[in-house]
Amino acid sequence: EVQLVESGGGLVQAGGSLRLSCAASGVTFDDHAIGWFRQAPGQQLEGVACVSKSEAVTYYPDEVRGRFTISSDSAKNTMYLQMNSLKPEDTAVYYCAADSHPDYCSIYGFRADGYESWGQGTQVTVSS
Repeated sequence: EVQLVESGGGLVQAGGSLRLSCAASGVTFDDHAIGWFRQAPGQQLEGVACVSKSEAVTYYPDEVRGRFTISSDSAKNTMYLQMNSLKPEDTAVYYCAADSHPDYCSIYGFRADGYESWGQGTQVTVSS
């Protein structure tokens, strides 16, 4: 059974930083596509970062590029989302996701419905 558990969310002032973690069991990030998504109240789920494993390429939408960084630690089987220069509009519940197709990200982009495994979400609140 695959389990993804996020942590690291919280309340931060605008301009601050947070690092989200996603610890995995039952799946190895080395051979899985990984991604981070977020959902603000009343908004649709949107992708904020993903990695195409075989191409070793990361993808970010314009609104977070240069501020957010996705990474993973094979030894800990954990993925991270480093978020810098946070803005109030970054406030949302953040979810990590994984898929057994290592190139899911490069093929499907930020389509959320194809990811096989999801974490429970962690709240990030950015105050102005």
